[in-house]
Order: sequence, then C-alpha cells, then structure tokens
Amino acid sequence: MTLPSTRGTTVLALALGAALAAGCARGTAAAGEAPRPEPTAPVMMPAAMVPAPTTQSVLQDIVDSVLAAPMWRNARWGLLIVDAERGDTILSNDADKLFMPASNEKLLTGAIALATLGPDHRWRTPVLLHGRQRGSVWHGDLLVSGSGDPGVSDSLSGGQAMNAFAPVSEALAAHGITRITGRVRAIGDAFPGLTTGFGWAYDDFDAAYSAAVDELMFNEGVLVLKARAASRVGGAVAVTSAPTRSYPRLLVQATTRDSVAVMPGGVRPPRLEAVYDSLGDRVVVTGTLALGDSASITLSYRHPNDAYVAALTQSLEDGGVRVTGRAVARADTLGRAADTVVVLQSAPLSDVLRRMQKPSQNQIAELLFRTSGLRASGDGSADSARAVGVRTLAGWGVTIADAAYRDGSGLSRHDYVTPRAIVKVLDAMRMSPWFATYRDALPIAGVDGTIGNRMKGTPAAGNARAKTGTVDKARALSGYVTTADGRLVMFSMLSNNFTVPTREVERVQDMLLTTLAGRPLGSIVPRAPR
Repeated sequence: MTLPSTRGTTVLALALGAALAAGCARGTAAAGEAPRPEPTAPVMMPAAMVPAPTTQSVLQDIVDSVLAAPMWRNARWGLLIVDAERGDTILSNDADKLFMPASNEKLLTGAIALATLGPDHRWRTPVLLHGRQRGSVWHGDLLVSGSGDPGVSDSLSGGQAMNAFAPVSEALAAHGITRITGRVRAIGDAFPGLTTGFGWAYDDFDAAYSAAVDELMFNEGVLVLKARAASRVGGAVAVTSAPTRSYPRLLVQATTRDSVAVMPGGVRPPRLEAVYDSLGDRVVVTGTLALGDSASITLSYRHPNDAYVAALTQSLEDGGVRVTGRAVARADTLGRAADTVVVLQSAPLSDVLRRMQKPSQNQIAELLFRTSGLRASGDGSADSARAVGVRTLAGWGVTIADAAYRDGSGLSRHDYVTPRAIVKVLDAMRMSPWFATYRDALPIAGVDGTIGNRMKGTPAAGNARAKTGTVDKARALSGYVTTADGRLVMFSMLSNNFTVPTREVERVQDMLLTTLAGRPLGSIVPRAPR
C-alpha cells in the first residue's frame, strides 16, 4: 500500500509490518485444531496535516535567506510590503530606517506635483515683442518669459523639439514681420538660485542625466555632437551639434588617424572627448577618430536659458524671420510696454508625468520640483520647493524624521527616505482622485520604462507598476502589484551600501515581486516590525 505523504506527516506502519511478520512465522493451524483468525493491521492514522505555507511565510523565508547570505554582509535592506485595502503589513525589515532612494525620489515629486498643480496643469510661456514695427521690420527685441515648461523637447513635441516654437513663427508671420533688428531675450527669474540640485556631483554636470534646469528649458537639457573623420590621416575631424547648430560654440582639436596607428605606449583605439571650457559656453573636442569612422557624444547644456534662446532664434531664422541682433532699443521705443504676440502652452501634467517616471527623466523631475514651489508659494527657488514638499508630505504622515527631501530627481546623495514613508505616499495617491494618473505613469514590469526588460514571462509582467532608482551603492524598487487573488499590494524595497553588481539586487527585488504576483495573498499573521 502506498500512503500519501506531506511535509511534517508520519504514518504508523511499523505495527502493521510486525503483525504480518508474526503471522508468517506461525504458518497454518495444525490438523484438528480450531482455525486461528487472520492477523489484522492496526488502524492507520496519519499525523495532523500541516497547512501549505502562506505567501507571507514564503516571502519571509526569502528575505531571511537573502539577509543571511555572505554577499549581503555589508549591505542594508529596507523592505515594506502592505496589503493596500486592509492596511496589514505582509513583510517588514528596517522599514523605519533611512535609505538613499535614488530615483524613488520621483515617487514623492510626482505625488507632490499632482497635489499642488493637478493633472491638467499646463505651463504657459508668454512671447512678447518690445519695440515698434515699421513695415515688415520689428525694431526691437523678442522677449520670452519662462516658468519651467518641460515640454519643449523631442519627446513631448512630436519627435522634434523645434516644433514647439512653430506658434511663434506663425504669429510673427500673421503680423507681417520678416526681420527683427534686436535679439531674442529671456526675461524674468522664475527659478532663482543655482541651476543644479543640492549636492549633485560636479564631475557629472556634462552628462545628460545631470543637466542644469531653469525657467526656460530646451530638449530636457540634452545636446548631441556628431563627429566624422576627415578623408586623410591628420585631417581635422568635422563636428556638428544638434538640435542647436550654433550653440554652444565648438572648438575642435580632434584629428583623423589610421585605425591601426601605433601611439606612444603601444596601440591605442581612437577616442574622442568633449568637455566644456571654464565658462561653460564653449565645448572643446579633442582626441582622434579613425579614417572612415564617425561618432556621437551626448552632452548637457550648461546654461539652460541660453540654450532655449539659441534654439528659438534658430527656429525663427529657419522659418524665414531674420534676427540681426543689433539695436536692443531705439529712442522712440524706450518706455513702451511689451506686447504679447503668443503664449506657448505645454502638454498637461498627466502626460509630462509619464515622460518623467517611465524613463526616469531627471530634468523633468527637477522642473516639477521647482514648479510646485512656484505655484504654492510664488517662489521657484530650490529652498521654496523643498519647503512646499515637506509640508505636503507632512499632510500624508511623512515627517522630517522619515524623509530628507532635497531635490526632485534623487540625484542628490543628501536625499534620504524610509520604506514606510514611500508606502505612505503610495497609499495617499491610492486614495486620491489622481490615482489612475499616478499609477499609470509608472513603468510596467516586462512592458515599458526602466523595468521593461525585467520579470518578463512571470506573473508580475504587465501587472507590477513600479519606480526604479539607481545611484552608486543604492538600488530601489517601489510601487504597486496585484496578487493572484486580486488584492492590491504596495511595496518599497530599498538597498544601500552593497558591493555586488546591481543585477544581484534586482534579482532579489524581482523574486519578491514575482512571488507576490503569482500567489494568493491569503491570511496575514500580524508580526512585530523588524
């Protein structure tokens, strides 16, 4: 007989074996003796069945194993997983300790922006004419007053950042203006103070992810240099810039070389380098490029307002309006008020939020940070933005002991937050009128954004919506997932101070998330926080 077995289950079969053995030893009854009854087995009673492990216990086993592994001996893990509807804690580990969130900071920034601005908020950028028109010539300047519009970019302007300026050319054409004797000028100072975030790394300023921000922002602060080698060895490398052609100025010192040339110290591959000079308005390109080769280098714009003005000027000239840039004001125009010729209007915040969260776009996060401060207090400085953020977070139960909110993007290594604070923000958004907008802006596991290549083919794919975060020695993943029995779960998983590859951190995060998505949540046993 084969008996079913389960974990922790025993069967009393020894008595049965002994009885059968005794019967065989005695054999049949002697002639004339009364038949003896056949031996019978005792009743077999399995031990009490042990229930299948719950999702909660499986998750705890995973975490216990992870934290005990030698590879994590120098790391810190902050974990909190909560049943959204019932508020029960499913898993907790150092959930009230502070961690660097990296781009999980954008979860806070997006929530604060929705609460402060609303999902339908649009940035408005007035374009004004100052001077006097005589025939087709405008004697004076074209003025632009910005307030942080993030939409003048390839990603939010139909693939071409310059498209955002089309209404200006159309308005000037309607006025019959074909030449402006003055300049395009930026006016106002909606975002006073530094154009970089608190505590950003100075040696990252030329990188696109660390581009400066101001009230006028062009193409998310990104510039691309395209280089092509000369047709002969020793010839100068040709370099062009886009989307702006004449800004910043370029000083090209790079030369063309044979691809197998031997350099001092041995064979070295061709390499180009582009860095700003000390003023930040000229890029110096050095190095070498092999014959027949080409390359591209992505940089940031160091001075956002100047980049915007240069781009608008280029757009006007491409549209048939010459900007000669000579006289700024004439005697007969002094004291005249500027006339609004058009007001540029951005996409709504709901669209901008997706562009920020899915690819984790830092400059949009900083613009939302500053705009929230400007709208709530009339001051778009970083100090004002932080103060508005702290007040808004306090309304959701997140105190200054739970979060150090120093910038909008998470680039600053002075940002700190607890997993519990992030879950409180997720929960506040869940109960807000803007939940769908907030949740739908997040990357989807196995589908898009920064987790588009993670958890494919698992129950989390197409299900989990979560924000990643990465800076050196910090990796984060927080958001929402639905379990196999349809229960919404909020989670925050923050890891700091590890020395293993970040992919190892992702494996742990993905394991926990796919476990949640692939199992029914079932009952939850209250446990003391760890």
